[in-house]
Amino acid sequence: MKTKKSQRGKRKKWKVQLAKRKIISGNHAIVDGAIRAGCRFFAGYPITPSSEIAERLSELLPKCGGRFIQMEDELASMGAVIGASLTGAKALTATSGPGFSLKQENLGFAIMAEIPVVIADVQRGGPSTGLPTYPSQQDLMQARWGRHGDQEIIVLMPDSVQEAYELTIRAFNLSEKYRTPVVLMTDEVISHMTEPLDIPDEIEIIDREPPGVPPEEYYPFDSSKGLVPPLAPYGKGYRFHITGLAHDKTGFPSSDPEIVHNQLKRKLDKIRKNTDDIVEVEEFMLKGAEYAIFALGSVARASKQTVVNLRKEGVRIGLLRPKTLWPFPEKEVRELAKKVKKIFVVELNYGQIVGEVERFASKYTEVDWFGRANGRLIPPIEIRSFIEDRIK
Repeated sequence: MKTKKSQRGKRKKWKVQLAKRKIISGNHAIVDGAIRAGCRFFAGYPITPSSEIAERLSELLPKCGGRFIQMEDELASMGAVIGASLTGAKALTATSGPGFSLKQENLGFAIMAEIPVVIADVQRGGPSTGLPTYPSQQDLMQARWGRHGDQEIIVLMPDSVQEAYELTIRAFNLSEKYRTPVVLMTDEVISHMTEPLDIPDEIEIIDREPPGVPPEEYYPFDSSKGLVPPLAPYGKGYRFHITGLAHDKTGFPSSDPEIVHNQLKRKLDKIRKNTDDIVEVEEFMLKGAEYAIFALGSVARASKQTVVNLRKEGVRIGLLRPKTLWPFPEKEVRELAKKVKKIFVVELNYGQIVGEVERFASKYTEVDWFGRANGRLIPPIEIRSFIEDRIK
């Protein structure tokens, strides 16, 4: 694999000699996307249905100069990728619902300390250890609010093997660009299904911005450098303090109300003021639609077929599918609500995201919900029957 060095924050094109098309699983597509994005460190702990990510990276990372380590648990895994990122490495960990719960404290640390890492969460049914080999979408709110305190998080959610590859690369790019953790969230179906993957010759790669000052003039949380201050790598002459406590521009703890407010507000604003860059959605057959479905991941695949089937019967319906779940695509939902008679939210859980849709849509239209979390997918025929009953 041929790579080039580039400055953080600068965009570049990589040319990589790979097969143009391969048949691959979603988990292995995440691996290929991570390596293509420049990931050179993985720490994790085996957990179904994400284990193939760790297994494959244990084989491939040493071949491209990377490092793989199996940690003793999920807490340690999250700590290891934080440490690797602070040395300048692009770092990934992978888990499922129970392990994702254990990662939350260190994930909050990474948000506070503004450390770019990527976490792949392959969802399975819960609570507790739940349904290890069956799909769910029960981590949607945990991804947003699983940590202590006020914070923003970027969460991407593919609905295909192709997108598992593409959104993994995008997760690393956003993590580096905004100096923040990013969660790539799939479910058991997307991660274990096998589909064709078309590999582009050129991709966009974004690396973190390095400091433009000598070590003695560097501050790791200097708001005067903008919403995303440069991040120096440990081991290159830059010595600075990292803590999960509220801190000043030096990284040392502070309880001064003004300093705490300004540092936290900057962390929030770097996400909130860049939603146009971060949020992506797919609009499927929404032109002229009277009704719409809102769905994610594997449920969106079934919903697309439902849209096609209902369109053949003369029902004017379409699908809005967020590729970015968090920040929530509130602008897109609001605009859709102004155009349709009803939005049907279909989820593989008992109603985690419908409240968000209602928050931005109910002023303009009706919102209805359909879902379950018993380890079985919702097939198109059930979605179709539910919708037909409510538009008669």
